[in-house]
Amino acid sequence: MKDCIIIGGGIIGLSTAYFLQKEGHKVTVIDKSNFSSGASYVNAGIITPSHIISLAAPGIINKGIKWMFSSTSPFSIKPQLDYDFFQWAWLFKKSATHKKVSTSIPIIKNINVFSKELYEEIKTSNDFDFHYQHKGLLMHYKTDKMGEEEWNIGKLGIKEGLKVEHLTKEQTQKLEPNIKLNIKGSIYYHSDAHMTPNEYMNQLKLYLTQNNVTFLANEQVTDFHIKNNKIQYINTLNDTITADEFILATGSWTQRIAKKLGINIPIQAGKGYRVNVKENTGITIPAILTEAKVAVTPMNGFTRFGGTMEIAGINNKINLKRVHTITQAAKQYYDNLQITKKDIDNVESGLRPCSPDGLPYIGKLSKIKNVTVATGHAMMGWSLGPATGKLVSEIISNKKTSLDIKPFNIERFS
Repeated sequence: MKDCIIIGGGIIGLSTAYFLQKEGHKVTVIDKSNFSSGASYVNAGIITPSHIISLAAPGIINKGIKWMFSSTSPFSIKPQLDYDFFQWAWLFKKSATHKKVSTSIPIIKNINVFSKELYEEIKTSNDFDFHYQHKGLLMHYKTDKMGEEEWNIGKLGIKEGLKVEHLTKEQTQKLEPNIKLNIKGSIYYHSDAHMTPNEYMNQLKLYLTQNNVTFLANEQVTDFHIKNNKIQYINTLNDTITADEFILATGSWTQRIAKKLGINIPIQAGKGYRVNVKENTGITIPAILTEAKVAVTPMNGFTRFGGTMEIAGINNKINLKRVHTITQAAKQYYDNLQITKKDIDNVESGLRPCSPDGLPYIGKLSKIKNVTVATGHAMMGWSLGPATGKLVSEIISNKKTSLDIKPFNIERFS
């Protein structure tokens, strides 16, 4: 048994805690918040074997430049006078090639499928009672051009063993009879599932507490003390803590924290927004509104509309123009959809940790032997939580990992 400190209490940190305690390790989770906010609570809640194309896709840089000065664009990169940003942008550009994206497709698909299997194991364990539905994902499109682009991706998914259909508007409407769709058609991925994030996070915290996992809330790590290539102890604002193993599940803050260890892990925060609609929308299957890049998820008691990828540093500012863009787009795809001012006023944002090549960082540091990193999942953090937690627990338990973790090498940009 090892004494493990997890820094970061989002879906990655708590999933790691879950699998580590299953292996018999002593676990403490530290977070600078009170374990009730952040991207893990405001995401779309979709488990996404369908998402086989990484964020660093060919053409995305040109789109980013085109959209850079638009306050309503679905993807934007705000230039920052900061070395870390310029390094990340350069690496992102280098990664956005057809060859690299093609190579990453099976890697992304396999870890998503593995994670979905783990979610289903957790669901059937009788330790939890959370909302989980396997209804697939509809990629709605309004133009023939977008439909062709999405079907090309769908055909790649079929090659990877996913069940994917190209549906007409009429076929899609039969799947969603309770709301009128203003679309040309959709690509239907049968592989995906969806959940209600805050419900699952709360149940997971309760389970971990009942199974002797310690939570230190509103606690910030200020320094690491290293001796003989190992962390001996860490300082927080209020304490000094020793442990055998340290896990950085620190999301968008990872690069800042890793620098205290003398390690550079390129990460940029990608801000997204969510609007919850409490009124019954009639929507029963999760969807992506492809031209608008808006995700739609029917959750337990409400429908969530989320979107934007705003690379603009670490900040929690709400850009209402982007929020209104999300809600207006939703109304263009679903006729007679009602989103109230109260719904919009209750908007929240979250920061997704984006690696330059769209693949997460999972593994041990080479120079500091008792540090494992788990971050950089971008828009797939929710989807990949259990897979990442399981892999980290296998690494720390000195077991053969369920997947090859070489593609997730933390030092691949060093």
